[in-house]
Amino acid sequence: MSPPWTPDRFEDLFRSTAPAVRRYLRRHVEADAVDDALAETFVVAWRRLDRVPEAALPWLLVVAHHTARHHWRSRRRSEALWFEAVRAHWHRPDPSPEDGVLRRDDALAALAQCSDLEREALLLVAWDGLSHTDATRVAGCSTRAFTVRLSRARARFDRASAAGPHDDASETARLLALLEQP
Repeated sequence: MSPPWTPDRFEDLFRSTAPAVRRYLRRHVEADAVDDALAETFVVAWRRLDRVPEAALPWLLVVAHHTARHHWRSRRRSEALWFEAVRAHWHRPDPSPEDGVLRRDDALAALAQCSDLEREALLLVAWDGLSHTDATRVAGCSTRAFTVRLSRARARFDRASAAGPHDDASETARLLALLEQP
């Protein structure tokens, strides 16, 4: 039987276990989601005070594990909705020699190969037409970090584009040339 819960006991529990729970969550969710996941874990502990055993850390890590899994399920649903929205609103321009582009599905498949940060960097430059300086400000990172993201995104996009089916290889070359412009 666990001891009676008081706000002081909960504070002691938090102080003694939060660093370990935070370390666990840092390995299982993105850095910007760790604090939220930690808070959610301790909200569950607060709501279920009578169920928290004396040796609370293993119990809290199970709760943190469930919180991390919930985070990833939510993220997958969010990304699926994002891709669905992009597919629904992506308009193909009338074909012309100057505006040759990859087919919409090929471009989306190539974008899907990029991480979220890489995709954001690529779209800020190629889709939104921002300069590197402006895109760096929008991305909220250093110029060096943005350059690395963009370089990786271009390489990943290039590999994915080259691997996918195309109607015309010259369209791919033209799009990649656009993406390489500073």
